[in-house]
Amino acid sequence: MSTQPPPPDRGPHIVVLSSLFPSRLQPGAGLFIRERMFRVGQRLPLAVVSPVPWFPLQGLLRLWRPGFRPGAPRFERQGAVDVWFPRFFSLPGLLRRFDGLFMALGAWPRLRALKAAGRLDLIDAHFAFPDGHAAGLLGRWLGVPVTVTLRGTEVRHAADAVLRPRLAPALQRASRVFAVSDSLRRVALGLGLAPERTRVVGNGVDLERFRPLASPAARAAARAGLGVPESARVLVSVGGLCERKGFHRVMACLPSLGQGTHAVHLLVVGGPSPEGDWTARLHSLARELGLQAQVHFTGPLPAAELCNVLAAADVFVLATRNEGWANVFLEGMACGLPVVTTDVGGNREVVATPEVGTIVPFDDATALTEALRTALDHPWDRAAIRAYAEAHTWDLRVDELEAEFRALVPVAAVPVPVFASASDRQAGAAVGASAHVSASTAPER
Repeated sequence: MSTQPPPPDRGPHIVVLSSLFPSRLQPGAGLFIRERMFRVGQRLPLAVVSPVPWFPLQGLLRLWRPGFRPGAPRFERQGAVDVWFPRFFSLPGLLRRFDGLFMALGAWPRLRALKAAGRLDLIDAHFAFPDGHAAGLLGRWLGVPVTVTLRGTEVRHAADAVLRPRLAPALQRASRVFAVSDSLRRVALGLGLAPERTRVVGNGVDLERFRPLASPAARAAARAGLGVPESARVLVSVGGLCERKGFHRVMACLPSLGQGTHAVHLLVVGGPSPEGDWTARLHSLARELGLQAQVHFTGPLPAAELCNVLAAADVFVLATRNEGWANVFLEGMACGLPVVTTDVGGNREVVATPEVGTIVPFDDATALTEALRTALDHPWDRAAIRAYAEAHTWDLRVDELEAEFRALVPVAAVPVPVFASASDRQAGAAVGASAHVSASTAPER
């Protein structure tokens, strides 16, 4: 447990429930959730419970699938926030409909202890299933309100005959449902949720972290460090290296955009994700298309380095199959980049005007190629693009979330925290020190 009690007047204690959250074993998992909620934690007391799927002897599967369920430590102290990773029973592809129940049972001991210690007034779940389903059960068992944030997987789950019946009850049990885009809010309404119980709260951008490079010389140096010619036309795409993000769709456009000295370069930023690992497949595709000199794989990058890579490019592109609200669009815009992306999920809500980018139909190679060609040739007002990003700061988003959390838990209902014994605090601090994860890691895209 934490050794330093939060100030007694800081408001309701929030416990984030999300099976996707970074740890020292999976540093790239759910960073977009941590980016958002740790900012809330600067204003309200916050802890995280991140249930980890597990079944007996699952380690044997790693003989065939090396990255399968790498697991997590039991506890980490991440900055000023306690993060627990309890296990819950889950068979991949089998009995999936029961993941919400098993997740609730796995998380129950930790949440019950937090409630007894006065550190749980509201459960904030991310993704409707299985996390939101589990949160609804836990909220009922513990007598606390629940919020659920929709982030994009709900589109696929709502079309799944097995999982759709699990979504509606999960949302109905929630006191408030947040959606990172209006397209996801409409999914919730289609599942029968009353409009007054939903709020659209998108993600934000750190304007201090993401900004254009200070001078042409700095941009030239950034390009040189990436192995990109100073005069080249450069695209950048960021995300987990999985099918959904569409790096292969962008690579397929490159031969048509220029050859030889007029070739267009592509910066691919990212690594394996919980959705899969297409690293080898993308490298193979680059060889097949003869693009080894044009496609530059940087691997996953922390935010401080990502900023320089974004600012070294001319256009940001993401040919994604689905998104809730892609933080990286605003991060690119904050660096002065126009965005070319697909007409799926909440993309049109982020790239909302032609002054900041272009939307194309999904899986239309011709339209994507022409949009990239036009974007590379267009004289963009990059200062105006930066100004657009400035209207989407994290402070504005956190203001909304804080107000909602405080409204759901009146001050009179917030108990005085009961803190652990000295021996328990020392044990928790020792575990946290051994599992420390830096909060400076770049947000997931």
